Amino acid sequence: MSLPKIDEKYFTNFLVDLLNIPSPTGFAEPAVAFVEKELSRYKQLELSRTRKGALLAKWNVESSLPPVALTAHVDTLGAVVKEIKSSGRLKLSRIGGVQWNTVETEGVWVFTSKGEKIRGSILIDTASGHIYGSNDTPRNDAHMEIRLDARTTSEKETRALGINIGDCVAFDPRVEVTNGFIRSRFLDDKACVANLVAAIKSIAESGRSPVRSAYFLISNYEEVGHGAAAGIPAEVAELVTVDMAVVGEGQESDEFHATLCIKDSGGPYHEGLNKKLRALAEKHNIPYKTDVYPFYGSDGEAFWRAGGDVAMSLIGPGIDASHNYERAHMDGLNATTNWIMAYLLD
Repeated sequence: MSLPKIDEKYFTNFLVDLLNIPSPTGFAEPAVAFVEKELSRYKQLELSRTRKGALLAKWNVESSLPPVALTAHVDTLGAVVKEIKSSGRLKLSRIGGVQWNTVETEGVWVFTSKGEKIRGSILIDTASGHIYGSNDTPRNDAHMEIRLDARTTSEKETRALGINIGDCVAFDPRVEVTNGFIRSRFLDDKACVANLVAAIKSIAESGRSPVRSAYFLISNYEEVGHGAAAGIPAEVAELVTVDMAVVGEGQESDEFHATLCIKDSGGPYHEGLNKKLRALAEKHNIPYKTDVYPFYGSDGEAFWRAGGDVAMSLIGPGIDASHNYERAHMDGLNATTNWIMAYLLD
C-alpha cells in the first residue's frame, strides 16, 4: 500500500511558525506548547508532559507487538545574560554549541524574568571600523556583547529596564522560503519536529493507524545533552531519533535526501534497526543516504546513556551549515516524513 500524501503547504507553514517561536534550551516552553496545541487536534493521540516539560504523545493501537517511539527536539541554541557591563551592554553565557562568529551582528531578543522583551543585537566589543580599523579581535565570550535598543549607558540603567543575570537571549532565526529551500537558524531540530507532526497529520487524515502503538517525544533539553535521557516509556522496544543530517565536505549527506546515520561521536547505532529502516526506504522508493557524523550526539544516545534498553537508530533530512545559518530542501524533508510514515505503517 502506498504512503499517505504529505501536505507540503501545511508542513511549510507549521515549520515557519515554529521557527519563529524563540526556544533556547531551558526556555523552550512556548514552542512545546505550540506543538502540543497542534497535536491536540488528533483524538487518536493521548498527550502528556514529563516533569522536565517535554511533550509525550501516544497513539495507542491494539497489537501484540511492543510499542515503538520517535523523538525530535524543539529546543535550540541561545544564551543567557552572564554580566551587565558598566557600559550597560551585556555579556553572555552560551547555551549549546553556539559559534560566536556565526551570530555576530544578528538581532536578538532579551526576555526578562518579569515577562518583558527587549530588542538588541550581538556585536564584537570593538565593532566600529572607524575606530578599530582592521579588526582581529577574537570572537569569544570575553569580547561578544549585546547592544540593547534602549537608552542605557550604565549597569544601573540596564537593570532599570528589568534585565537581570540569567535572562534568556534568543537569536533571530531569519526564516526564508524560496525555490524549494528553507533557510533559517534552528532547522536543527525544528525541521524534524515538523516531520513528525506532518507524518501524524497525513496518517490520521488518511484514516490509517500505525501497526503498533507509537510514542512521540518532543524533547526540550537536547542541545545540552540530556533531552531524551528521560521520557521514553520502559515498554518501548525501538526508538527512532529524528534529527538533522550533517552536510559538508567529507559527508555523504545532502539537502535532497534523508540520511540514516550509522555512527556519530557517541558510537554506532543499532545494526538490526538500521537494516529495517534501509529495507523500508528501498521498498517505498524513499531517497536516502547513509553517513557518519564526526561531531554529533543525539537524544537517542542520551536515552541509551541513561540506561534505555531499546534498539535505536537516527534518521533525518540533510541540513547545510549546521549550528550556523542552516538550509534544507523540501526533497530531503519530504523523504524524511515519508520514512517516518513507512516505519509507522509497515
